[in-house]
Amino acid sequence: MTEEMAGREILDPEAEVSPVIDPSHEIEAGAGTTELEQLKGERNQLLDRLARLQAEFDNARKREAKERADTRDYAVSNTVEPFLSVMDNFQLALKANGTAEQLRAGVELILKQMEDALKGLNVAPVEAVGAQFDPRVHEALGSIETKEFPDHQVLEEIRRGYRIRDKLLRPALVRIAVNPGQVSD
Repeated sequence: MTEEMAGREILDPEAEVSPVIDPSHEIEAGAGTTELEQLKGERNQLLDRLARLQAEFDNARKREAKERADTRDYAVSNTVEPFLSVMDNFQLALKANGTAEQLRAGVELILKQMEDALKGLNVAPVEAVGAQFDPRVHEALGSIETKEFPDHQVLEEIRRGYRIRDKLLRPALVRIAVNPGQVSD
């Protein structure tokens, strides 16, 4: 053999090699197993927590949907209740065998009851006849030329408008005055 080869051992690939066991590797392997078990335990805890949070979220979503439906039903029932007696009175009026004047008086009472029910819900009519035309609350369907009334004053209400507090539910349909003697702004 040459000098170079003399310093090297030639390994036979088919020869049996006995593994050298280093005691420090055994400790690391044991620590790795313990660490792995600890990580698996943490993972399982996190997965369990995730499943619980998902279930809690689903329950909260279902509870919120039920509460919203209950609130809507409560609002509708409070809104409808005053009108049930109005319907009862209309049914009684239809069954009555009175004169035209009696029927008219009954319908006027029912109308008053209906107005009271709306008032209880904070629904108020829009001022129309005699008021100055306001395009935010009035819708002009026509005009009447006159010299007796100021220009753009509401002369006739065709359909009553309503608002709930400050919000307009529907505009009043009106006819307004057109006074050629006054200059329009």
